[in-house]
Amino acid sequence: MSSVQPQLSKAVAEAIGTFALVFAGCGAVMVSERFPGSISGSAIPLVFGLAVAAMIYAVGHISGAHFNPAVTLAFVVARHFPKREVLSYWLAQFFGAVTAISLLYLLLPAGNTYGATIPVVPTLQALGWEIVLSFFLMFVIIAVATDTRAVGVMAGAAIGATVILCALVGGPVTGASMNPARTLAPAIFQGRLDVFWIYLVGPSVGTTLAAILYEWIRCEPQKKNAKGCC
Repeated sequence: MSSVQPQLSKAVAEAIGTFALVFAGCGAVMVSERFPGSISGSAIPLVFGLAVAAMIYAVGHISGAHFNPAVTLAFVVARHFPKREVLSYWLAQFFGAVTAISLLYLLLPAGNTYGATIPVVPTLQALGWEIVLSFFLMFVIIAVATDTRAVGVMAGAAIGATVILCALVGGPVTGASMNPARTLAPAIFQGRLDVFWIYLVGPSVGTTLAAILYEWIRCEPQKKNAKGCC
């Protein structure tokens, strides 16, 4: 097998996973708006979380299941991901997200929303929310994905649950994106690129801080001190 094939397989897996996340999550938002009473607003966070969990179990063993440019960035900063693969992952993630919204546009009647994340609080507050929410998401991701002491088989459930939790708390405030690809695709169709920078900077800062902090507190067994902190 050529050296290109594994990288292509990973990129395709990332595109499929991101597509599923956006198609299911934003699709639920769009269906709810176009067919009142079909999907309750309180169920939408559950849809996002289940989509993430399902795709982690489906392709996590192929690509690592980032589905999020900010997560990929954080893994690079923490030296858990090669820099040479960043561009292919980012392109795949954004491609998957835009393809999902494009298909939803074709499959559903016209409506007022495409699942865009729009803050209902002032800009700096919205940025703070996205940083904090993305921090906790990445903190869980890097723990279950890179620490051998974590229960690896529960990674999908843990990460999916974190997405649900963050969406339930932060959804009414900023939409709880935590993901630039998830935000950009519907923002293009909904014409709300004016706030996209919040969902680019916030998640990138939050995930990077989480990765750096977890690496600092990791406390590997071989580094156990005299008091046995680990």
